[in-house]
Amino acid sequence: MSKTPRAAQNAATKAAPKPGGLIRSSAIFAGLTLVSRVMGLVRDLVITARLGASQTIAADAYYTALAFPNLFRRIFAEGAFAAAFVPMYSRKLAGSGEGGDGEEDADRFASDAAATVAVATVAVMLAAQLAMPWLMYVINPGYVDDPAKFRLSWMLTQVTMPYLPCMALAALFSGVLNARGRFIVSAAYPTILNLVMLAMVLPQHDPVRAAWWASAGVVIAGVGQAGICWWGARRTGARLRLVRPRLTPEMRNLIRLAVPAAIANSATQINIFISGILASQIAGMRVWMTVADRLYQLPMSLVGVAIGVALLPRLSQSLQRDDHADAQAAMDQGVVFALALSLPAAAALMALPVWLIDGFFTRGEFTLKDAEATGALLFHYGWGVPAFVLLRILQPAFFARQDTKTPMRFSLISVAVNIALGVGLFWLLGFQGVAIATSVAAWVTVLQMWITLTRRNVWTPSARAGGKIVRVSVASAALGGILFAAALLRPQIEGAIGGLLPGGHGAKEVAILLVSAAGLALYPALLFASGGITPAEARAAFRRRRGDPAATPADMG
Repeated sequence: MSKTPRAAQNAATKAAPKPGGLIRSSAIFAGLTLVSRVMGLVRDLVITARLGASQTIAADAYYTALAFPNLFRRIFAEGAFAAAFVPMYSRKLAGSGEGGDGEEDADRFASDAAATVAVATVAVMLAAQLAMPWLMYVINPGYVDDPAKFRLSWMLTQVTMPYLPCMALAALFSGVLNARGRFIVSAAYPTILNLVMLAMVLPQHDPVRAAWWASAGVVIAGVGQAGICWWGARRTGARLRLVRPRLTPEMRNLIRLAVPAAIANSATQINIFISGILASQIAGMRVWMTVADRLYQLPMSLVGVAIGVALLPRLSQSLQRDDHADAQAAMDQGVVFALALSLPAAAALMALPVWLIDGFFTRGEFTLKDAEATGALLFHYGWGVPAFVLLRILQPAFFARQDTKTPMRFSLISVAVNIALGVGLFWLLGFQGVAIATSVAAWVTVLQMWITLTRRNVWTPSARAGGKIVRVSVASAALGGILFAAALLRPQIEGAIGGLLPGGHGAKEVAILLVSAAGLALYPALLFASGGITPAEARAAFRRRRGDPAATPADMG
């Protein structure tokens, strides 16, 4: 016997996640992302030691092949698709659509979306693989003078392209999990890529052979990532089925929202990708950029993506209830905590850029010259870190209102700024100009979003939030000053530590680890002393709010 409309509505409402603690949900996502990022750091340490940077053709070719799937991973997996899919899926899950049937309606919508995404991304994958030799002239014009590097680059990129449909499906299933208030599987699945690639690369010692195995590992990992996200979604009760792609009115609406959202959410990644085209002019620069990316993108993934992923469903639910006070509180809390975590990261990256790279990466084929060049890039990416993070916090304020075109317009402006500045500064200042342009473009987009939200009376920081932002900035500046002083004393610090180690081996690694740990321990004291965040506020942020969904076996998968 079918349910009455009211019964269906009640059942769907029970199934839908209730608004939970924003920072607590973000912390779950960020904690598991940290595990993945640490493993990614280990992976990159192994790969750079095996492939080198400016000394071999394998390194530049491999990181070129990784750039394509990484671009799409960050566009699809880190929020762009979710910006369109999650609000629509959430409303259907709550049975709020016309003629809505709660979970059944949401499952049908998700199944149709999966079929549409699969067909579209497979088509893009095949087109790119067929056109790859010619695309490489556009992507890496600087490789043309080295036929061996050019050929290896397009061959490896053809190998890695199947990662795109795998990643797109993983992102969709991850969106189902997030809409249901489950964040653990969607935060943990990137770990599979690191595990598979380590298994592929560790046994290899020839750089070119290692590049081939690493590229194959990307695709194997993609299949595993899509599989575990599908399993996690099924464990939450979602019944996703294989269906024939249909361009229904719902799918047209999803595409209409998703395309601008993808462009809006990918501005930073498109800017980095454009920078890679310039990087092909200098041997090893793609590797320098990728290594710098590993460190400066860490705060964006741990903070920006984590808070943004948790913020979008909460804002959507608040607006659905017409609870503008809760939406204001969520934005205030998200921005303050984002800056409380990204500003000190920026201070550390600017104070210790070369020491961080030299301490972690200089070994094997990756030389001190490579570390110094990478550190120069990292410094300029460092002051862009708060902007990269704020982009992820401000965008949900538009996306929750199904406005994806405004952020898209700002992102296109950002790309134009980056191209103009990047090309000009590259020829004027050298390779550092690429990083400067990327950071400036990000800040331009943040300012546009902030001003627009204020003018529309959507969100303006409360007086209390504004005061906290000032105090957080003071604490972060103090941390940066202390770390800069430590960098000036690097020879003495490494000398003292080397005297305690057998043969003095590992002094630089131990020294940077101890300095980093000291900074992590010191910052909370500076933050609490400045009043940026009080201990009580920190405890309350991570406490479960009434109505939060409890962790389920699917979460723990």
